[in-house]
Amino acid sequence: MLICRKLELFTDAFVAIDGSKYKAVNNRDRNFTKAKLMRRLEQIDESIARYFSEMESIDRQESELAENKSQRLKEKIEILKGEIARLKVLEVEMLAAPDQQISLTDPDARSMATSGRGSGMVGYNVQAAVDTKHHIIVTHEVTNVGHDRSQLSPMAEQAREAIGAEELEVIADRGYFSNEEIRACDEAGITTYLPKPQTSNKQTKGYFDKRDFVYKPEDDEYECPAGERLVNHMSSIQDGLKIYRYWASVCGQCAIKARCTPGKERRVTRWEHEVVIERLQARLDKHPERMRVRRQTVEHPFGTLKAWMGHTHFQMKTLKHVSTEMSLHVLAYNLKRAMSKFGVEGLMLKMQTA
Repeated sequence: MLICRKLELFTDAFVAIDGSKYKAVNNRDRNFTKAKLMRRLEQIDESIARYFSEMESIDRQESELAENKSQRLKEKIEILKGEIARLKVLEVEMLAAPDQQISLTDPDARSMATSGRGSGMVGYNVQAAVDTKHHIIVTHEVTNVGHDRSQLSPMAEQAREAIGAEELEVIADRGYFSNEEIRACDEAGITTYLPKPQTSNKQTKGYFDKRDFVYKPEDDEYECPAGERLVNHMSSIQDGLKIYRYWASVCGQCAIKARCTPGKERRVTRWEHEVVIERLQARLDKHPERMRVRRQTVEHPFGTLKAWMGHTHFQMKTLKHVSTEMSLHVLAYNLKRAMSKFGVEGLMLKMQTA
């Protein structure tokens, strides 16, 4: 990264952050979660019950063939009982793990959901911050956490340090949306662009959306579509965040209540640092093209790296060694990007004079 900085490849101080799942050496059959282990034990119980039922039918038949078949079923039942004993031992280890999950081949690999419906893999979640101008991977990190919600500010801080800039602009997808992460970036002077997940279904049901209620900071009240004011009545702690709740006492007489709520009154919530989210939304409304830049920037490096790495992406085991393996791939990718810009001889010359 020092050479890239000296070559002035990061003058824009603008990166896209994203995560992608990479397969570990560990096969899915050698990874156990609580739900997966329960399903496997249920399947074994069903198989044993079926074998006992078959044995009862066979016992009513008096022949050498029936005796041989009954003996084979007994052997299968003993094998399944041995499998139950093995799984019970694994269950103790699994429940003792912090995330109640174990992998037998690579102990650090974890089962992770992917974008395909009902699909998943055992692997790692690789985070990357990519320069939007030259598509150089500014920084990366291999994690075994299956989601991105806690990665925005750490990756942004690493990217800013790698670039050597005081200020930084960051774009990410809605999987990174976290109130506290966005606030941490805001306080650090990092400008973020990412959409908020749509968790409410009120708009799909024909009701007014929260954005239809206008906050009046001078009065600490919301103005509803009917022109009435929703007053701050109470506060509570929700998922570690201080949330204020606003409502009006005149909803029962409102002419458009049917478009607002089926309940007694419409309640609107507000985080104590909601102004940070409002500024983020204002930036997105002003620059919607930034989200297209994210897709064009960060998806290409991930796709290229996976093509190089093959079907089973990582060859090493454990987070430490997998991280080293990923660093080598990123180094090779960045060198190719630099060579495509300056040429081989040009890059060597610049490296000598940098």
